[in-house]
Amino acid sequence: MKLYYTPGACSLSPHIVLLEAGLPYELEAVDLATKETEKGEDYYLVNTKGAVPALQLDDGSVLTEGAVIIQYLADQVPEKQLVPATGTFERYRLQEWLNFIAMDFQKNFLPVFRPDFAACRDAAVKLIEKQCDYIDRQLVGKDWLMGSRFTVADIYLFVITSWLKYAEIDIGQWKLLSAWQERVAARPAVQKALAEEGLK
Repeated sequence: MKLYYTPGACSLSPHIVLLEAGLPYELEAVDLATKETEKGEDYYLVNTKGAVPALQLDDGSVLTEGAVIIQYLADQVPEKQLVPATGTFERYRLQEWLNFIAMDFQKNFLPVFRPDFAACRDAAVKLIEKQCDYIDRQLVGKDWLMGSRFTVADIYLFVITSWLKYAEIDIGQWKLLSAWQERVAARPAVQKALAEEGLK
């Protein structure tokens, strides 16, 4: 499998999942400004959306959308229990988290990274802070988002909370959330992915 990524982008989450799952993979960086891969190829020929991540499977097919890719990868190694079993209520709880992270939390960072959305930045920061309040409350009595089991939801949320510094938001104001982030950051797979992307 080949993961198309941009350092520090949301594509970091499938990169970490690949390592947690122990699956073999190749990496190919994408310049999102030029839509060109590190090998000089037109990235639109890989993913017509022009966004990362994209996962090219061994048969040549391509899967996109990070929340989907991380579930696919975790399902390849059910013994690792990175996702609850398909069809269980817990799997829907996981998908509830993944949809919240993708559709609510991550999207609010758009004005932080896009100068053309700068007029919305202050409002976006307030929304991000309210969502951090919510996440912090959900961590009461838990080690991980789903309780005692570390899952791909923790990986995805870790990547997005790592963007708080770009919004000039101090995660330390949320004690449970900041302690959770430190636990995720300490995992060997996370450390290795950060090193491979040149983020350490």
